[in-house]
Amino acid sequence: MLRRGFLAVRSGLTDDDVRASAAALAVRALELPELAHARSVAAYVSVGSEPGTLALLDALRARGVRVLLPVLLPDNDLDWGAYEGAGSLGPVRHGARTTLLEPVGERLGPEAVRSADVVLLPGLAVDADGMRLGRGGGSYDRVLARLARASADPALVVLLYDTEVVDRVPAEAHDRPVHAVVTPSGVRRFR
Repeated sequence: MLRRGFLAVRSGLTDDDVRASAAALAVRALELPELAHARSVAAYVSVGSEPGTLALLDALRARGVRVLLPVLLPDNDLDWGAYEGAGSLGPVRHGARTTLLEPVGERLGPEAVRSADVVLLPGLAVDADGMRLGRGGGSYDRVLARLARASADPALVVLLYDTEVVDRVPAEAHDRPVHAVVTPSGVRRFR
């Protein structure tokens, strides 16, 4: 029910709202010291009314950062491919789900995320403790578990709209807090 509420608010955003927020989000995210020093960033391509990521992906790539993007596997796990610009993306339909833009080049394997200095995570909300509410598919829960098993410790950053930073979201034992949230109006860090 909580997820539906956040999605309903997002569906009311205009294309202009999404574009303006994406530009501001990129500016704020690029101010993060973690991204300033990153050699490799695992990110994602926003879809629909999600906080826009393409401007940020292009800016990171222009800095010489290796940007990894997810490829959704049939079991909802994620493989990864390198982002080489908008031309390196292709639309992929996943069953009855929405069409995602995914890298069309070489697949690097699910473990490739371990090389990332920063992981930019999608979400619907984050709370005062840094707990992230995802869409419920479990793809990024698997990514975070994979990182923990490998003792990898990238900065975990979720990209959201300002109204999606809330007091509390439901959390389960497997959920992991993020280090920071970036919104169009600023950055909030968590312990």
